[in-house]
Amino acid sequence: MPWVRALLRGQKIYARADEAGQLVADGGRVEIRYKPNDGRKYGARADNLKVVPGEILPDDACGPAEVVEKKEKAEGEAKKAAPAGRRAPGTSEERKAAAAKAHQAAEPPAAGHVIAYADGACTGNPGPAGLGVVVVQDGAPRVKLSEYLGQGTNNIAELTAILRALAEAPDPAQPMTIYTDSQYAIGVLQKGWKAKANTELVAEVKEALKARRNAKLVYVPGHAGVAMNELADELAREAVRARRTTRPA
Repeated sequence: MPWVRALLRGQKIYARADEAGQLVADGGRVEIRYKPNDGRKYGARADNLKVVPGEILPDDACGPAEVVEKKEKAEGEAKKAAPAGRRAPGTSEERKAAAAKAHQAAEPPAAGHVIAYADGACTGNPGPAGLGVVVVQDGAPRVKLSEYLGQGTNNIAELTAILRALAEAPDPAQPMTIYTDSQYAIGVLQKGWKAKANTELVAEVKEALKARRNAKLVYVPGHAGVAMNELADELAREAVRARRTTRPA
């Protein structure tokens, strides 16, 4: 069954549809995904979704996923419990918006500090995988890498994107911040999470980070309007779509 891109409260998501691009509801709710291969699926009321015209995607555009507690119901209950006239704190959209706002309001980096955004994408998970890397200088992209990785998983793509970003700062003494929306990557690389898979790749990225002691990973929310992260995501998805590696000027 195909997917379409749709808007849910202003956020672009994936939604189940028929061959004509019409939303398909089961029990009054449409299956949706916030990211195509993060292993989580939700349900949303059709009247809360606005289909983006012309974007019909194949069934394998989103990988296998497990049902997560209905997002709208949980948020609705939180709003009822909040004081009148105030939005309920702590919903995922609010946390994402707050993180994006804080990121955009951060002080500009000092001279010589390398800023990069790294993202991965995968269709099928495992399936065709790609990565995107954007290195920023003076507020504008200096490097844009869109690399096709062949068959892989979303986590492999996320880790490899960080590895490629590190390679863009060959001077080990140069301060570097790599922004990623992969909590998994930050967990296994910086928080001591035990890697159950991709152990060799995790070790390789750790070594690359160790060789650049002034480099660090920082979480940035995905699909929250952070321009350079959105660009890295688009470069990763373009690599998967085109099955090729490019380095646009």
